Amino acid sequence: MTDPATALEPLVARLAESAPGLRVETGPGSTGVYAYDASNYRVPPRAVVFPRSADDVVAVLRACREAHVPVTARGGGTSMAGNAVGPGVVLDFSRYMNRILDIDPVARTARVEAGVILDALRDATAPHALTFGPDPSSHSRCTLGGMIGNDACGNRSVRHGRTSSHIEALEIVTADGVRAVADRTGLRAADPDDMDAVERVTRLEGDVRRLIEANLAPIRTELGRIPRQVSGYQLHHLLPEHGFDMARALVGTEGSCAVVTAATVRLVATAQASTLLTLGYDDVVDAAEDVPEILRWNPTAVEGMDEAIVATMRARRGPDSVTGLPDGRAWLYGELDGDDQGAVDARAAELLDVLKARGRMTGGRVVHSPAERRSLWRVREDGAGLAARLVDGGESWPGWEDSAVAPEHLAAYLRDFRKLLAAHGLTGVLYGHFGAGCVHVRIDFDLATDTGRAATRRFLAEAAALVVEHGGTLSGEHGDGRARGELLEVMYSHRLIRAFAAFKEIFDPEGLLNPGVIVAPARLDSHLALHTPELLPVDTLFTFPHDQDGFAGAVRRCVGVGRCRSDAGGVMCPSYRATGEENDSTRGRARLLQEMVRGGTVQDGWRSTEVKDALDLCLSCKACSSDCPVGVDMATYKAEFLHQHYKGRLRPRSHYSLGWLPLTSTLAGYAARPVNALLRGPVGKLLARLGGVTIKRRIPAFASRYALRRALRTASTGEPAKALLFVDSFTRAFRPEVAGATGRVLADAGLPCTAEEGLCCGLTWVSTGQLSLARRIMARTVARLDNGDDRPIVVAEPSCAAALKRDVPELLGTDAAQRVAARVHTLTGALTDLAAPGWTPPELPDNVVLQTHCHEYATFKGHHPRDLLGRLGVRNVDEAEGCCGLAGNFGFEAQHYDTSMAVADLALKPRLDDIDQDTPTVVVADGFSCATQIDHLAGDRGIRALHLAELLDPAADQPGGTS
Repeated sequence: MTDPATALEPLVARLAESAPGLRVETGPGSTGVYAYDASNYRVPPRAVVFPRSADDVVAVLRACREAHVPVTARGGGTSMAGNAVGPGVVLDFSRYMNRILDIDPVARTARVEAGVILDALRDATAPHALTFGPDPSSHSRCTLGGMIGNDACGNRSVRHGRTSSHIEALEIVTADGVRAVADRTGLRAADPDDMDAVERVTRLEGDVRRLIEANLAPIRTELGRIPRQVSGYQLHHLLPEHGFDMARALVGTEGSCAVVTAATVRLVATAQASTLLTLGYDDVVDAAEDVPEILRWNPTAVEGMDEAIVATMRARRGPDSVTGLPDGRAWLYGELDGDDQGAVDARAAELLDVLKARGRMTGGRVVHSPAERRSLWRVREDGAGLAARLVDGGESWPGWEDSAVAPEHLAAYLRDFRKLLAAHGLTGVLYGHFGAGCVHVRIDFDLATDTGRAATRRFLAEAAALVVEHGGTLSGEHGDGRARGELLEVMYSHRLIRAFAAFKEIFDPEGLLNPGVIVAPARLDSHLALHTPELLPVDTLFTFPHDQDGFAGAVRRCVGVGRCRSDAGGVMCPSYRATGEENDSTRGRARLLQEMVRGGTVQDGWRSTEVKDALDLCLSCKACSSDCPVGVDMATYKAEFLHQHYKGRLRPRSHYSLGWLPLTSTLAGYAARPVNALLRGPVGKLLARLGGVTIKRRIPAFASRYALRRALRTASTGEPAKALLFVDSFTRAFRPEVAGATGRVLADAGLPCTAEEGLCCGLTWVSTGQLSLARRIMARTVARLDNGDDRPIVVAEPSCAAALKRDVPELLGTDAAQRVAARVHTLTGALTDLAAPGWTPPELPDNVVLQTHCHEYATFKGHHPRDLLGRLGVRNVDEAEGCCGLAGNFGFEAQHYDTSMAVADLALKPRLDDIDQDTPTVVVADGFSCATQIDHLAGDRGIRALHLAELLDPAADQPGGTS
């Protein structure tokens, strides 16, 4: 194998010739992002290729074979064992080869390309009451190709087993560029008229048959012993008694024998009824002791987790984010299903009684609410991310996150495994598929020092011996990859290891397919991402108080679980959902920032254009700070980067025109009428162009500086003020009527307030990275507000409330800033926590379309406008879940207009389009950006967004429903 670096130019030229139009990326902006998956490893590729067809894959493999360049196939990049990183060419199937080719509901099969997301397949088969059985926690972003690569299982593997059990046929490309089909009877050329391909494939199959015949004894005795035995190659599927099932044998080979381009999979019927039991225990070992009894009841799932995951979830998303768990320090989820809900519930209650009688539980309950079940499942599904960065700030890592034993041996294994952790002075966060005997654990390894890596090696060798002693397997679903390939000799005989090597050599004689995994494995402590010789000196303005290593530790939060790549709904990550590009995901940006800090593929530090380009489409919505299981806060990282990148340099024009908006809007308020008239004409378009602002939007009209005084006078009650109304720059400049309505609502709710004018939270300077100015503005604001007054501060504009709550203390780092932040509430929060008992608003409409501001969603957990509206009596709240797309300055910048509208198309625009003009409906959006976007999208339909204060205003004429 030659050095990929020397072979790159002729390879790219060869691909341009053989596959015109094939997208090939070779710059640091791509190779840095694809150097990582969700494991501990970092292997920068030389190029990333995005095939659109199997013919493209053929061209790539033939060109790479000619150039002796290795190839690694990749799906969602969620691999936790280093299975999806490689030094040569990375093939990303998720971008274009993601089509569902056929669904046959009668035969219960589907034919899909390798890049199809599991949830997309499940959504497509749902109308037929069918689904794909295996369901990894990463179901919203993992691909079928990736699941085939490591023989994935999932939460319901007790019922449905591994991916290999659901494969009818695989469409593959061999290392020498031949298309073939592997099925239950062997291997055949995809094109029977291509005699050269037929001859090659026939010869290959014959070699495999001879290999199996020569190794019948070790294959029969060492493989297929327990349900989750994923480690190594699954050669037992090729035994005569199993019918030479080549498709199942290639599942779990991690792309090291052939590249899968498509698959025909079997589907299973969806359950008509199901229910969930949550069972509490003092200890995970106690929980494991009950697993064999639960399995007697034919459950679909038996999942376990310890208290650290639950505590982290509550800390990150609010105390009410996890409800329905009984008392305990460890929990099991047990799911039962059937044809009749009543019968299922009765069976669950009976099982609960049986388990109570066994005396190990601290409590248990049957969870009937579907919404509560979804919430509880999310805790379990986010386990890998939640365990990565815990409440105390400690970090944990994979590496031994995937061992499995027979379920009846699980308790004994866990007991001994915890002793092993203690003997090595390590702490592990335990969770996993207890019903299948599969244990996931993230451990506080020290992977950054030579001493720590040596200690990790010793632990992993002993852990491998321990699981083998208990009759188990190194990997139960994640595959061996770079993390466990070196340890296979602990588990298997030398004869079987040689058989694995011979199997790979038959398919890949030059060793070009995903080298370093399973056969001729790389050392498990080589290519570690934390093995960093030196880091970029980082002296930042943000304090990053929750990260031990400041900015470097903050960007290291991303461990690659990839929740930001989900396109199935939700708030995070709007730019990725709009473009589908890895570089536009929270994960992609975080990985490039990690490369910048380490001085890896990104060499220019803070001046990097690759990082700037990746951050360009980040809307700074802050949703990742809440939705990302490890709490990545890309909005803050972007602000810091922009500050450092433009330090001492000329900035983009929009940073001045939009970043300085609080100041310019104050000046405009002195002559609002002539300024507005000027901006509506040709001069306005000229000024917009000069300021880098799109001319496709109408510039909002400025309010007179006197309008605010008039509005506030109407809110004055003469009662002693119990709260402080912070009049933010957006409310003052563009909608002073909201300030008046807010004051009246607060007074009506028993919180008469006094207004604080003339202050600014600094948000626009933060979002444009002008942090030095932001700090000065924030310091002045804090000095005014921290005057011994402990009254709550209510902010009508959610983005400004979020800036005061989070950005101000994290940028200033002072006790005074913390005191001010502790007093800050949105209107929703104030009415939820501080309103007088028994307060009821005026009559409200039955139907509301709600656009919640992303900053409010992310920062003020547990205070959701949807919940408040429901409690106040609105019957139907249709929430446009996700960013509106305008996002402050983002959607006003000329170069971002199209992306802004694409983001709006994800959730907000469809909700507005669905408004029935014959059904009275009110649109509510507290954010000025959100309301502005709604006005832009509505056009001449007469839809206007109300602030929550305007909806609840006792002085307003309440519509039975208005738009």
